[in-house]
Amino acid sequence: MKRVLSAVLLLMLTRAAYAALPGDFAEGKRLHDANCTGCHDSGVYTRKNRQVRSLDALKDQLQSCGHMVKKEFTAAQAQDLTKYLNDRFYRFQ
Repeated sequence: MKRVLSAVLLLMLTRAAYAALPGDFAEGKRLHDANCTGCHDSGVYTRKNRQVRSLDALKDQLQSCGHMVKKEFTAAQAQDLTKYLNDRFYRFQ
């Protein structure tokens, strides 16, 4: 029982750390589906040799991708995309 409670507490604390990132997850997913999947699928986020290895690198990559698709994301859109990608795939803190 003690192990179960410890696991639940750890899961709650871990999720709280990810949820602390500002942004709107649902809006980030919408932006991602509308702007990112035309160039690649979600496999780029989970492959072993992925380029993005930190939250700062994720933010830099989003800026680069926006440039590639000739779209300037607002600060709020960039936060939403960062939140979605981090919560869904990366889990940086």
